Amino acid sequence: MPTSKSLKEIIQNSHKALLIGIGGGGDIVGTIPTADLLGMFNIECIYGGLSWERSVFDPVPGPRAFEETKKVRKCNDVVWYANKDSVTSTGVKFAESGFSEVYGQETLLIGIHGGSEAIAQGILDVAQREGADLVIGIDVGGDVIAKGSEPGLMSPLADSMMLAAFAKLENHITSLIGLFGFGSDGELTQGELESSMRLLLKEGGVLGSWGITQDALRKLEEVIAVVPTEASRLPVLYAKGEFEETKIRSGTRNVSLSVASTETFYFSPSVLYKNSKLAKCVSECKSLEEANDCLHCINIHTELDLEREKLK
Repeated sequence: MPTSKSLKEIIQNSHKALLIGIGGGGDIVGTIPTADLLGMFNIECIYGGLSWERSVFDPVPGPRAFEETKKVRKCNDVVWYANKDSVTSTGVKFAESGFSEVYGQETLLIGIHGGSEAIAQGILDVAQREGADLVIGIDVGGDVIAKGSEPGLMSPLADSMMLAAFAKLENHITSLIGLFGFGSDGELTQGELESSMRLLLKEGGVLGSWGITQDALRKLEEVIAVVPTEASRLPVLYAKGEFEETKIRSGTRNVSLSVASTETFYFSPSVLYKNSKLAKCVSECKSLEEANDCLHCINIHTELDLEREKLK
């Protein structure tokens, strides 16, 4: 059942964790500060992310299915093991592959084609196989706390599906959702993020936060030298005092950060889900396509739509 424990209790009672970037692209990089926190309690970490690279790197729209990958080892229908040589069938390297190269260990690739229930079951299976007792999903930027009405919201599909999956997963294993890089993906403004945070604070859904230590900063710099990512790189620049307001995604998005952008905020998945119109919308969908169509029904344009339009 959903936990009522504090963040401190959750960490103190854990021994091994799965850390999963839930938005695709370089979100796996955003797991590093959380691993730094868990490392203080000698918690072993296994890292992962979605099989969905940004279109600037992988022009094929949507996430890759297992059959569209090379040098990937299958765990189950949802989760696969990647290594430093894992690529798509067209030769595109996953962010998880670069991460694996730096860390010298396999990473997880999560396929989201089967809907939130299948995702939850796949992650639970690999957690049990690996002996993990904690699963933390990390979103970089803030889409996971979006209300859905924000004009700049451009990539809500993966985050909403993964939040719905984590709300189910929390019934079977201790689970958290983390937000790293407050506003660093250029979608939600600082004001919009603050509005969502105030609501979640009132609901008791915010369990705590953790910043970028010097140890984590060194590891982040090491990884972003290998893994191309915009949203996960900008908080690093801020933490070094080098950030200036900029544009990302080929100049289409303005990014303004604050010191909050160097922190990871941790949420109860069930409380976050209860307050998420988007996650509720896709929760019972049996496939990625069905989830995408359901978001269309509430007038939400998604990253899958954008990638298909760009290909045309």
